[in-house]
Amino acid sequence: MENCIFCKLAKGEIPTDFVFNCDEFFIIKDIHPVAPIHYLAIPKAHYARFEGATDGMVAIQKIFQKIAEIKDELGLSDGYRIIINQGVNAHQEVQHLHIHILGGKDLGSKIVS
Repeated sequence: MENCIFCKLAKGEIPTDFVFNCDEFFIIKDIHPVAPIHYLAIPKAHYARFEGATDGMVAIQKIFQKIAEIKDELGLSDGYRIIINQGVNAHQEVQHLHIHILGGKDLGSKIVS
């Protein structure tokens, strides 16, 4: 997508510090964190939403595997929450599938405030 910020990051058009980067996805720190530790895992292929990523499921599976593999390096050994916002009511701000990884404190049991 021409104006998608995540596509521009994936193509190297906007410089960023990658926490992890491979051919299929990357992980970065969220610039507006809502927890002491807040990362975004982003497929390089553009999918607006999870349900539209049928041909990207292998990459998404690899994202979850990588999160589990490097959780201690990310400071998430005490637990973490994974969130995928889908659409307007879920406050999906960038229309490119991305996975929020939150941790660094007790996140509580409430999902919605």
